[in-house]
This record gives sequence, structure tokens and C-alpha cells, in this order.
Amino acid sequence: MRSAVLDVLPPAVRRSLAKLGADLATARRKRGLTVAAVAERMGISKNTYLRAEKGDPTVMLGVYAMALFVLGFGDALRDLIDPAKDDVGLMLDEERLPKRVRMKKRRSTA
Repeated sequence: MRSAVLDVLPPAVRRSLAKLGADLATARRKRGLTVAAVAERMGISKNTYLRAEKGDPTVMLGVYAMALFVLGFGDALRDLIDPAKDDVGLMLDEERLPKRVRMKKRRSTA
């Protein structure tokens, strides 16, 4: 059964996944590891790992995360969308700040 995500995936995302897959393959080869060895360390089939190296968008994010970990890039996802580095989000937060701040009057208890 074909995934619906394939029909709506923007070309830029396809290219990014293809690059990620190619980078995984390069890192694996630089480390002198076979597809079978990496797949075994990840606990997945060779076919699934090969799909990840091709940038298949239907491969679960966990597979990509585990591949990064096995190849020594375990922290790559940790700061991917760090709120402190989200320039658009920070700008939107600033725009939402009130123009004026008023103190609430305290009721006296007499």
C-alpha cells in the first residue's frame, strides 16, 4: 500500500531526505561498516536500512535516529528545533508582547 505522504511531499523535503540518506551511506562506508553490520546493530532488516540510505520518506524517524546513533551522531537530533535558536518563533513572541502593562488594583480588606 502506497503512503499518502509520497503524494504531498515537497521536492525540497525529498531532496533533504535523499541527502540525509546519502550522508548516512557515506558515514557508514568511511567507518568501514557493511550494510548488514549497521542493520544488525540497529536491530532492523538490511532492506529497511537500505531504504533509509536512499532517503525513503516512509522509513520511520526512529530508524533514521538509530542510524545516526550507531554511526556516532547520537546528538544530531537533540538541538534540531531548539526554541532558543528559532528566529521566527522568537520574533513572533516579541510581536505578541503587550504594548502596555497595567498593574491590577488590589482590593483593600477593611
